[in-house]
Amino acid sequence: MKNIEQSPKLERPTRSRNVFTDLKYFFLNKPPVNTLVKFKTEEDRQTYSKSILQRLNIGVDRFKMLNIHRIGVEAPVSHLFNELLKWNGDSMCWPNHIAKVNLQDSKLEKIEIFLFGRTKYMWGLKNGLFGLKLFHLFDLNAIKIQKVPIRNDPDNARYLLYECKGGYPIGVFSIYVRTSIPERGEKEMSQLFIMVGFNFYGRESLSKKKFIRRIWEFFHNRVTTNVAYKVKLLTEWRFQKLMNDE
Repeated sequence: MKNIEQSPKLERPTRSRNVFTDLKYFFLNKPPVNTLVKFKTEEDRQTYSKSILQRLNIGVDRFKMLNIHRIGVEAPVSHLFNELLKWNGDSMCWPNHIAKVNLQDSKLEKIEIFLFGRTKYMWGLKNGLFGLKLFHLFDLNAIKIQKVPIRNDPDNARYLLYECKGGYPIGVFSIYVRTSIPERGEKEMSQLFIMVGFNFYGRESLSKKKFIRRIWEFFHNRVTTNVAYKVKLLTEWRFQKLMNDE
């Protein structure tokens, strides 16, 4: 383990205050780290798909949209995952003024995402007006939250796995953390993965349209990179404070 006390003093990430700073910090800002895992070939994509299936026990091959982001974090896996478990929707690591997070019963098991700070369905209509769900982006229902590593797991992995529904992404979403593997060139203590696999409104035909995919991927990848980078900064900042007994 590196000597945290001799490392340069880290700074806490800046908290967004409104929709405009959400746009600045999460959409316009380009972090120094590119977190998107790119697939050179369809074979590479299938290899990653199989590794996800093995770890999470869920298939992603049926989803046309599959985006995986990865970033190294200089903190133990347990500390990193505990930071993720603290997420209550009011986080400096998420554009909460644009995509408002509403935790059902204040728990991570059921989450609703609304547009522009709303926390309720428009006019109280859960099914929307004429089937159109204005301001309601999607829901996340936990399939499994693995808080401790499984027995004899050499990677010390934990994860949050969700089913996405009720909006444009119908599929799965996962945040996965594990100990770094030096043989793969990973230098930090831990690795953080953010994965989403889905089809637009459940239709593979829509997900195949290039203009839809390119627009969504541009915004999604920029936001996810910023989210992952802010999680890294916040986790490392808090871990440094812990090690220095501040």
